[in-house]
Amino acid sequence: MELPVILAYAGLALMFLAGIGSAIGVAKGGNATIGALKKRPDAFGSYMLLSALPGTQGLYGFAGFFIIHNQMSSILEGGMAMYQGMSILAAGLALGLVGLWSARWQGGVTANGIAGIGSGHDVFGNTMILAVFPELYAIIAFAATFLISGQL
Repeated sequence: MELPVILAYAGLALMFLAGIGSAIGVAKGGNATIGALKKRPDAFGSYMLLSALPGTQGLYGFAGFFIIHNQMSSILEGGMAMYQGMSILAAGLALGLVGLWSARWQGGVTANGIAGIGSGHDVFGNTMILAVFPELYAIIAFAATFLISGQL
């Protein structure tokens, strides 16, 4: 197998780091929910929405994988150039690492909001607003992946 193809597949694999970040972030929210349910079981709907929010980065990683993989299918038939393999690796690094870290930290924001709601504070809306900030960087990384795929 040629080096550009190896780099491209490594880039695709790296996109799944976003899913790992989502798993970590969602687990943080889930753990906070278990604790908050003991105090305020009536707020489960708010807890659930906040817990699920870090899961979107994994979806961005999968969507990026799907977009690039579709491009690769046609590229592989004619042979992949080094710049194409490196571009896919760069897209995978960007989307995977940004998704990993933004989901992880977003999970911390949502977990704190869940704890606040469990303590009787009305912080759901504010938590949603603050949790969007780490999400923004995952969206930017996904957009960059989409732009890179258009140049392949």
